Amino acid sequence: MKKVIISIIALFGFFNAQAQENTNTEASKKLSLDEINLVSSYYKQDGNNSAVTGGVGSEKLNDISNSIDVVLVNYDKKLRKNKYTLDVGIDHYTSASSDMIDLKANSSASHADTRIYPSLGWSRENEAKGSTIMAGVSYSGEFDYQSIGANIGFSQKTPNRMGEFTAKFQAFLDQVKLIAPIELRTGSTGGGEHEGYGTSGRNTYALSLSYSQIINKNFQLELMTDAVQQTGYLSLPFHRVYFTDGSVHQEALPDKRFKLPLGLRANYFFGDKVILRAYYRYYTDDWGLRSNTISLETPVKISPFVSVSPFYRYYSQTGAKYFSPYQQHTAFDDFYTSNYDLSKFSSNFYGAGIRINPKNGLFGIERLNMLEIRYGHYTKSIGMKSDIISLNLRFK
Repeated sequence: MKKVIISIIALFGFFNAQAQENTNTEASKKLSLDEINLVSSYYKQDGNNSAVTGGVGSEKLNDISNSIDVVLVNYDKKLRKNKYTLDVGIDHYTSASSDMIDLKANSSASHADTRIYPSLGWSRENEAKGSTIMAGVSYSGEFDYQSIGANIGFSQKTPNRMGEFTAKFQAFLDQVKLIAPIELRTGSTGGGEHEGYGTSGRNTYALSLSYSQIINKNFQLELMTDAVQQTGYLSLPFHRVYFTDGSVHQEALPDKRFKLPLGLRANYFFGDKVILRAYYRYYTDDWGLRSNTISLETPVKISPFVSVSPFYRYYSQTGAKYFSPYQQHTAFDDFYTSNYDLSKFSSNFYGAGIRINPKNGLFGIERLNMLEIRYGHYTKSIGMKSDIISLNLRFK
């Protein structure tokens, strides 16, 4: 860990020197470093409603995540601001529930996996017209899931620059590896864990619309909505479902799903030291699931260089019409799942963050200007609980 920290400091020191060399007026038309964010987090959870074992069994999971986000900017000949972003993330997790895909093994290969998810983004802002166009591509890959994504969008500010409308279209083309529970596999290989699995496609298309408005110097509002259409293989092949007669089956869900979330965000500034950030979202889909989310966060500046941000989020949902608990489904059901993510439940998520913005930078590096640590605790009414702690370093 010490070597990693030293390497990060050295990296930021190099970019700091490069940035200081590019401070003349001509450099604005050259590609230059604007910002780097390094985020690391540790997440753990526990519960007793694993979908892998039919809605009962351990949900223990540990995940370590690291990502780096690099932002570069330049101005073209028409003085339009171009921004380029590169984001690379790596997650590694161990999961007790995934380990139960193979009930016969003491520790199967599926108990752990690593996910890699790079993305590239570009935007061009015409500050004179108040308009921005944007585009991006992304990839996410792990042993049983591959996803390729792309997005395009634009935004337009109102003539007085007090409001802004944004529209964005995203598409994700995924491939799901068809890893069945070991007792449901067929073939001459005997259902071994490293056999050649087939794959099935899953496509997601989303149109996101938002409008933000500055009401006055203290109050800001934003309205958001998404229209999301999913098609293809929407089940997870290694999720078991136990019927009332004791038989075991693979999860079976419809091959289409339409989602419609509606959101409202409001920020109110109480002077220079306190901000109230509020958020509400209503969600509905054609699987019968309805949900409400309410969250509050209050950053408080306790000194010119230190602020704390307590937060709380409440969530509740109805169950999807295809969900039933362990051994509650029957042969008359066309679709069935015992995944408790689709059950009726409520949850609470609360915690706090501390942000440090030293005047002269961190570790003696002037442009390494922010360190933030956040901790959150999550509980579900059905018994699951989790904790997450994250560290964010920003170079700007």
